[in-house]
Amino acid sequence: MDDDFRVLDDPLEQRDFTQVCAQGDRPVHESILMVQGMYCAACADTVEAALAGRPGVVEAQVHAATRRLILRWDPARTRLSELAQAVGRTGYRLLPMQQALGVGERVRETRQALWRLFVAGFCMMQVMMYTWPEYVTEPGQIPPDIVQLLRWASWVLSLPVMLFASGPFFASAWRDLKRGRIGMDTPVAVGISVTFVASSLATFDPSGPWGADIWFDSLTMFVFFLLGGRYLEFKLRDRTAGALDALMNRLPEQCERERADGSWERVSLKRLQVGDVVRVEAGQAFPGDGVVLSDAATVDEALLTGESHPITRRQGESVVAGSYNLAGTVRVRLERLGRDTRFAQIVSLMEQASTDRPRLARLADRIAAPFLLLVLLAAGLAAAFWWTVDPHRALATAVAVLIVTCPCALSLATPAAMLAAAGALAQRGILTRRLQAFEALAAVDTVVFDKTGTLTQDRVVVREVQVRAGWDAERALQAAAALARASLHPVSRAIVARVGDAALPTLEVTEVPGRGLVARDAHGRQWRLGSAAHAGLDEAELVRTGRSVPDVPCAYLSDDDGWVATFVLDEGVRPEAHDAVARLRALGIEVRLLSGDRLGAAQRVARPLGIDAVVAHASPERKLAEVARWQAQGRRVAMVGDGLNDGPVLARADVSFALGHGAPLTQTRADFVVQSGRLTDVVFVIERARATMRVVRQNLAWAAGYNAVAVPLALLGWMPPWAAGLGMAASSLLVIGNAMRLSRATREAAPPAPALASAPSPV
Repeated sequence: MDDDFRVLDDPLEQRDFTQVCAQGDRPVHESILMVQGMYCAACADTVEAALAGRPGVVEAQVHAATRRLILRWDPARTRLSELAQAVGRTGYRLLPMQQALGVGERVRETRQALWRLFVAGFCMMQVMMYTWPEYVTEPGQIPPDIVQLLRWASWVLSLPVMLFASGPFFASAWRDLKRGRIGMDTPVAVGISVTFVASSLATFDPSGPWGADIWFDSLTMFVFFLLGGRYLEFKLRDRTAGALDALMNRLPEQCERERADGSWERVSLKRLQVGDVVRVEAGQAFPGDGVVLSDAATVDEALLTGESHPITRRQGESVVAGSYNLAGTVRVRLERLGRDTRFAQIVSLMEQASTDRPRLARLADRIAAPFLLLVLLAAGLAAAFWWTVDPHRALATAVAVLIVTCPCALSLATPAAMLAAAGALAQRGILTRRLQAFEALAAVDTVVFDKTGTLTQDRVVVREVQVRAGWDAERALQAAAALARASLHPVSRAIVARVGDAALPTLEVTEVPGRGLVARDAHGRQWRLGSAAHAGLDEAELVRTGRSVPDVPCAYLSDDDGWVATFVLDEGVRPEAHDAVARLRALGIEVRLLSGDRLGAAQRVARPLGIDAVVAHASPERKLAEVARWQAQGRRVAMVGDGLNDGPVLARADVSFALGHGAPLTQTRADFVVQSGRLTDVVFVIERARATMRVVRQNLAWAAGYNAVAVPLALLGWMPPWAAGLGMAASSLLVIGNAMRLSRATREAAPPAPALASAPSPV
């Protein structure tokens, strides 16, 4: 076991689950691990308590629903193997995520759970068969020696249930008791033990002080129901967090690397180096970011874009880690590996979400601990009361109270729903960085959009062309494109895109950075494209004579005779922006525009969308002040930005969205990252957040209502132990099943990209 722990100290292994981060004035390591053997929130508290206060441990937080531990530790003061040993002494095991989510580990856990369930079910049926005659016959009809023989048989068949099938309950309860804590399995273990001991004493000495009543049938039935419910709960929880797990564990463990002589060798991903050439088979994920060396590759980049349709990457183009090769074998030269890839940044966001503990979940966990103490006291008082009324019912009543009041459903109500929603969003290409954001987003009444790159497209388009007498728009565009194709400036690309595949003359072009382009044609005529000053023109005079548009970005083309054409530019509103704004209004949400651009430019975007509240000329400081002012007025604000230069205002808003492919790499303040960049996905997240909080409220109401009904029934002696076990299991299953509805998120068809030819005709 010590060797297993020491593996965690291997720097090569740690690359997969550990990164360096800042904590105050010193760097610390942050590791995300899976805790094996966890069952409930009390288990999470036990693991946290085992690590808290140890030298070198900065912070330890466990998420019960996903069994993940986020551990910040100082490598100068401790080793990860020492911390794993400390957790191991409490009966749990720390595993790297990829190993814990591996097929072999899952099969082993499932097989053991099924064996326990099978033993409990088989013994339950046999015990019921031996107990049934006493239920259907009158006292005295069966000879006493036969009755005693049947009871001894029931006792023998109950032993495997106690010694093997009930093992997880006793192990968990013992761990908690050793640390002076009361966990959720403590009442269950006490109930099972008391029932077995009392039934055994009645079997050994029917005329003794414990009476002649036995409950082996209730005991075995209770354990079977509880194990069955727990097994189904695990399967449902795996499905709930399964979308996150599947995305985080999609890289292959091995791949084929090209040797210097052209042959191939199979190596572990950990052995790959930047510059290696690998061969990726069809259906396999790319192990790193790289460049395609084959003629072409058909890839699925749904993880990065939310788009499910295949994309063709030709020779020399880039592919990203985690995307799938869909057809044929592809050779790729690797450029980035491990935590340097975009896939690793996405995984980091999802890991943070899966270890986040929402406010309602923390509140439920805090309630659960004192509640368990009250459960034990209530069971003791119930036993004492019934002992004076009907001693034969005292034990059964106390056990039923212990079992029926286990607050598992209460602890699962919030995280199960939020994880299901986060998993569904991840499948759509929307990453959730903070689970608590679901609660805040459901209460949002104002959505604030940035303009450039958010409501508008991330490229400019030519909206209008004005030309001098004797020219037409098409000729002017072709003349400008002959210069513009030599530049990568967005304005130049917009002009070239407007011309399309038209044949253009070849010119020797010189680019003046920040001003424009200059060239001479075959006849010695000089052409200039760029700003008015660069083109040798007076912009004010052009506006006065109607050859330009005030307060609108324009590019100008001139020759030796002066002004030739004005190209009126526009960023172009995103095609789905109208639909997104309309859907937000239908949800009762006010939409506002907050832009650093000029007022005229901001209003040209806002007016067609029906956005009346516009704040322009806003510096980052003013944006921050405006959002703070709205919040002071009682508004719940969601901010949508491009994730590049809006960090302060994104952090200040109640909820924040970052758009675009660059967001996972550059934006650490956003609560949600919409990789597709579609504004309708922002609306979808808001709708899912409201649905998530409805499910959370339903789950909490069910958990509270169930206890309000079941506890009095148990105290009155109207609920036998087996029925209490069935109710407890059914309660948790209902909570998980209700949360599963959130994972059935339907994909919306992505709006088609606007064709270049769809731009307005030039004037």
